[in-house]
Amino acid sequence: MSVFILGEQLIFPDPAYADPDGLLAVGGDLSKERLVSAYAHGIFPWYSSTTPILWWSPDPRPIIEPTRIVVARSLRKLLRKLPFQITLDRAFEEVIAACAKTKRPQGEGTWLISEMIEAYMDLHETGLAHSVEAWQDGRLVGGLYGVSLGRAFFGESMFFHVPNASKAAFVTLNRLLAQWEFHFVDCQQATPHMLKFGALEVSRREFLARLRAAIQHPTRRGPWEMPEGFCESLEW
Repeated sequence: MSVFILGEQLIFPDPAYADPDGLLAVGGDLSKERLVSAYAHGIFPWYSSTTPILWWSPDPRPIIEPTRIVVARSLRKLLRKLPFQITLDRAFEEVIAACAKTKRPQGEGTWLISEMIEAYMDLHETGLAHSVEAWQDGRLVGGLYGVSLGRAFFGESMFFHVPNASKAAFVTLNRLLAQWEFHFVDCQQATPHMLKFGALEVSRREFLARLRAAIQHPTRRGPWEMPEGFCESLEW
């Protein structure tokens, strides 16, 4: 397998050429146009301050179908009490900044370096990147952000300061995406956390087929708003 070096042209190699770990290409930039092209082709950036920009397309690929998300009984019991106020696109900058401070499970530094934050802030300004916030007593205590194209949502990162806050944000998002008839949430990596929510590991071939179908639909550009009474109406 070869790793491709990207130039100025907004062209990505076929994801089938990715190495066994999913690494496909190196270089390029984080312009809005390149990021949108990457996501539309099942590719995402993931790197650190000590490496060049790295582009990935893993095989298999974990996804969650919003209508089939698995919510543990203990979490359902908690959510019935409405312990958090869940909002959309209310505090994108604060959410991504909090995600950047979250360490990886392996103890390594964050991958959300300043240029990545700036790139996703730009995508948010264009209405393609979104945040989901969990508030408690007026304080931001958890949340997540990701990118939306067509009826696909690409989850990027989440954080919490209060137990279950990010879980509440995530499952509420999935309930809303199910109502909006989104096809899937791309989890990118098969973490134990996502597998507990019912993530399916599909082949790259199947993921790309699902992606092509999802992006045939119009993109719901931001800012997103939580429908009035939506959280209160959910049956857990």
